[in-house]
Amino acid sequence: MKKTTMTVATLLLLAGTLSLNSCIGSFALTKKVMTWNNQVGNKFLNELVFFAFWVLPVYEVTALADVLVINSIEFWSGSNPMEASTKVIDTEHGRYLIACDGKGYDITLERTGESFRLDFSESEQTWSLVTEEASYPIMTFVDDNHVKMVQPDGDMRMVDLTEQGVMAYAALGR
Repeated sequence: MKKTTMTVATLLLLAGTLSLNSCIGSFALTKKVMTWNNQVGNKFLNELVFFAFWVLPVYEVTALADVLVINSIEFWSGSNPMEASTKVIDTEHGRYLIACDGKGYDITLERTGESFRLDFSESEQTWSLVTEEASYPIMTFVDDNHVKMVQPDGDMRMVDLTEQGVMAYAALGR
């Protein structure tokens, strides 16, 4: 009887821990800071920045902000506020809203509501302008030193990624 009671109690405890688990959040702000640090330079510079960020309490502050605010918003709303990335750009032609979803950009002229999308195809290494009617490739990465860019007549042209190559391409639009 004692062995059966212990087995049942253990199963109930396991079932309870599985049903009472909570969402601890994704710690998006802290991860963004750490991702930035990993891109700073070589491993020695990354390590120096890492130690500096612990001494200056950058990581502590971002973790606290994640725990107290960002993860709570993520838990209650179902979406992470750090992923929302709509930027506003004011130009002489008007105010543009640019929303990034990680795969491309939705660009809207606020005054008129006109919008278009810039999409990146990983498989084709191509940025395209997407409208309701069609998708138009505007730039394709060929290698580390060359891209194919759309010309004013719609054809694609190989451009050297040098100052001279970019200046020659820019002169086409004049």
